Amino acid sequence: MSTAVVTGLTPYTGPWGFEQAAHLMRRSTMGPNYSLIKEAQNLGLDATIAALLADTPMPDPPLNSNNNNDPNVPIGETWIDAPYSDTVNLFGYRTQSLYAWNMGVMVAEGMSVREKMTLFWHNHFVTSLASVSDAKFIYRYITTLRSSALGNFRQLVKDVTIDPAMLRYLNGSQNTKTAPNENYARELLELFTIGKGQQVGPGDYTNYTEQDVSEIAKVLTGWRDTGYRTTNPATPVGSNFVPNRHDNTTKQLSYRFDDVQIPNAGADEYKNLVDIIFLQDEVARFICRKLYRWFVYYVIDATVETDVIEPLAQVLIDNDYDIVPALETLLKSEHFFDALSIGPMIKNPVDFVLTASKTVDMPIPANLNGQYRAWLKMAEPLSLLQMQIFNPPDVAGWKAYYQEPLFYRTWINSVTLPYRMQITDGVTTTGISAGGGVTLKIDVLALAATLDDPADPNQLIDDLSKILLPQPITENQKTFLKNILLPGLPDYEWTIEYADYLADPTNPVYYGPIELQLRLLLKAMMNLPEFYLS
Repeated sequence: MSTAVVTGLTPYTGPWGFEQAAHLMRRSTMGPNYSLIKEAQNLGLDATIAALLADTPMPDPPLNSNNNNDPNVPIGETWIDAPYSDTVNLFGYRTQSLYAWNMGVMVAEGMSVREKMTLFWHNHFVTSLASVSDAKFIYRYITTLRSSALGNFRQLVKDVTIDPAMLRYLNGSQNTKTAPNENYARELLELFTIGKGQQVGPGDYTNYTEQDVSEIAKVLTGWRDTGYRTTNPATPVGSNFVPNRHDNTTKQLSYRFDDVQIPNAGADEYKNLVDIIFLQDEVARFICRKLYRWFVYYVIDATVETDVIEPLAQVLIDNDYDIVPALETLLKSEHFFDALSIGPMIKNPVDFVLTASKTVDMPIPANLNGQYRAWLKMAEPLSLLQMQIFNPPDVAGWKAYYQEPLFYRTWINSVTLPYRMQITDGVTTTGISAGGGVTLKIDVLALAATLDDPADPNQLIDDLSKILLPQPITENQKTFLKNILLPGLPDYEWTIEYADYLADPTNPVYYGPIELQLRLLLKAMMNLPEFYLS
């Protein structure tokens, strides 16, 4: 039975409180904390959406945080344009630096949907660091996605088509007029723009044919990546067009693309191809379904298709495939704020890790080495949780966003569930060592101080619940949690103990018991099934 909601894209005009602000921020950012949600609540829906979709400065590039052996990059400087070395293996440290840096960028996102969209595009235009094996290539790739995350979809397809990491990942660099390689041509259609649809005949699918794949491969011949693992400082990472490797014939597409012909246009021919593909309205519907599954829910039944996907696709078409108007329409809609849209999504591992750390203001060291150690440790479990950034399982991306019937339920299984619990138990109690004297551990006393009235145990539990859980807790859950905070004691005991702590906050006699009970409370809350939802 479908659980999809029935409201459409009519602008939301219902109540705007903490619950609605928290829902918007959970879906559009990663691990929003109390102050960010309160800021959204105070701004109101329209101003919050405007802030989320505003253009923001690009992050500074990744740095050498602690490697004294890099002959080309001193500590504190970036390696993104520096050559590798013939004498020192730099691949591992730069890869770790990239992972850490990217986590740090997500931690520092603020009120912006850009990081959520960057990850969306990474799941859409998949490449793999395990396959490409050059952190400089992947840095350029993710920077292309990040800089265009809220830009024009058609232009992004063009940019990704000749991105050096993509040229290597899907064999574009090996695609020549004498040996056409169809890998990218096939994925350009099936996964990146229009979708395959049902097979209706031999080599004929709803949206394209095998003839189109073959002809498009010819269009894309002649491109090569440059600077791969180079030790030459004069050879930057990039891509270039080699005319004598390009098929100069006229390419004939099928009736699925109105039998259009694509004459030779050299280095600009791929742009003409993308423009032709985007003349098909199914491109808009295809990407809108993916946006829906990313931001709302995985069930797309006939009602959702008619009331949400179709009009949202028309918004995209009317705005020449600029993403912002479509996102604004979706995130402001009645459908997005429908009660049934709040809380049914299982957090992906990235959201889970950041909710268990960033949402609760887990301290990150101020020094460069400490920061990178902390960020790398935060990124480390993503592999065990089956969502390692820069290494999706295959070109189709993470299965939770396309594989029926499980979809998001893919994230929780007998392998990943114990690792999720290890993370939350670790950050709430003993801490998780990141080496070099760095420990990932929530400062529960500092967290409590950010709340409106931490001396009131009922208000404390309510506020933490609103931050950590997508829907209000039941009375039985509240009783269970209060028994952890105040085992068998009346409410006023907490109020007295908290007041004693505030009066003498450096005295372990006072802060010790308060800290312990807060840690046990947070541990219990993060073990609730609702914590796994968004």
